Amino acid sequence: MTQAASQRSSHNFNKLQKRLRRETGKAIQTYNMIEDGDRVMVCLSGGKDSYTLLDILRYLQRVAPIRFDIVAVNLDQKQPGFPEHILPQYLDAQGVEYKIVEEDTYSIVKEKIPEGKTTCSLCSRLRRGILYRTATELKATKIALGHHRDDMLETLFLNMFHGGKLKSMPPKLVTDDKQHIVIRPLAFVREKDIEKYSRTMEFPIIPCNLCGSQENLQRQAVKQMLNQWDKQFPGRIESLFTAMQNVVPSHLADGELFDFAGVDQTREGFEGDTAFDPPSFSENFSANDNALDDEDNAVQRIAIKELR
Repeated sequence: MTQAASQRSSHNFNKLQKRLRRETGKAIQTYNMIEDGDRVMVCLSGGKDSYTLLDILRYLQRVAPIRFDIVAVNLDQKQPGFPEHILPQYLDAQGVEYKIVEEDTYSIVKEKIPEGKTTCSLCSRLRRGILYRTATELKATKIALGHHRDDMLETLFLNMFHGGKLKSMPPKLVTDDKQHIVIRPLAFVREKDIEKYSRTMEFPIIPCNLCGSQENLQRQAVKQMLNQWDKQFPGRIESLFTAMQNVVPSHLADGELFDFAGVDQTREGFEGDTAFDPPSFSENFSANDNALDDEDNAVQRIAIKELR
């Protein structure tokens, strides 16, 4: 690599790193995810998302005006061939407090789920219960997951296509038993940025052999659809995620969310017939997605004047 190429590569990585840190910090601030004195349990699977989450939170821990602690937790589900030495070696080298929880959920999943069927649902429920219990043991006040913007969009479409619900992953939630607060600090971060960052940082990635090798999962189909849209219509994914943050209940159809029965000429406090006006936007998107990789330039390809 020439010196000029090396400088360009370093410059691009610095921009990427700043963008990831800025977007994560923005999500934390927007949804009040982390407060002074918090003990944040970072769920570390060994995948690109959780490595990136841990790395960025550790940076923010150093520079934030508040004090909070971080403890990384990995659930060793006893999958055959799982390289159990990788995460402890990495975390020891990084000087991160951590706990490895060993629970043989793999055998339970293989026993309960017929061969060829999707294991994700049961695996997720078992994992969630163990992590909640561990958070209590560690006295963690927040549980941080590595889900990113693309995960949230995929979940939105999965619920619409297969569940009949307008529902996604919230950036912050309270568990059903009211004992824990779950946060997703990467809510504003693009998966393709995480992929680039993870490759450059050379995180020791551990693949999921239990469910990652399954084909034709509905989530994979939705992911492919969104990726195709992103390539064919630059800016569409950004617009979709913006829509998730600009919900107008009076212009949907949920009678529990909005009192349609009580609507009459005297009703105030909701948008009226502006819904009948044509949306005002421009589709003059750039065909060169690479040229608009930086978020500072992304606005040039998304010229939405009004979307309500």
